Amino acid sequence: MKHLRATLCCAALLLAAQAQAEQVGEVDTAFKLIGPDHKIVVEAYDDPKVSGVTCYVSRARTGGISGAFGLAEDKAEASIACRQVGPVRVTQPLPKREEVYSERLSILFKRLRVVRMVDASRNTLVYLTYSDRLVEGSPKNSITAVPIDRAIPIPLK
Repeated sequence: MKHLRATLCCAALLLAAQAQAEQVGEVDTAFKLIGPDHKIVVEAYDDPKVSGVTCYVSRARTGGISGAFGLAEDKAEASIACRQVGPVRVTQPLPKREEVYSERLSILFKRLRVVRMVDASRNTLVYLTYSDRLVEGSPKNSITAVPIDRAIPIPLK
């Protein structure tokens, strides 16, 4: 029982550490007679370990009946732009590469991922978005970088 409680506690902490997306807006791209229209959504999330940095991800969301019930598989295309939106403060040492956000794009197999990489020699945070599948991922990706003032060195693990 102790092991189960410890495992559940660790899982809750990991989920809490993941960035939470906040929808900024959306535009319709195709009318659907039944169910919601196809859309492009723009979501913002704050990096959970770097305060003062927000990433904006735009991606397609499939509408129709299957989209309404969460059964549709969204396209493996996304764009990302991360910006400094306040004073930057790294709350803990960062690994060279870490997934900071992940969202399901299909009922079982596809996920949209955002990975933070640290370019220590340039004191820059690099964010990459891509999608993957259980069997085969997509080479479509998008990248952005946030340079950090050299007076604030990025601590590494």
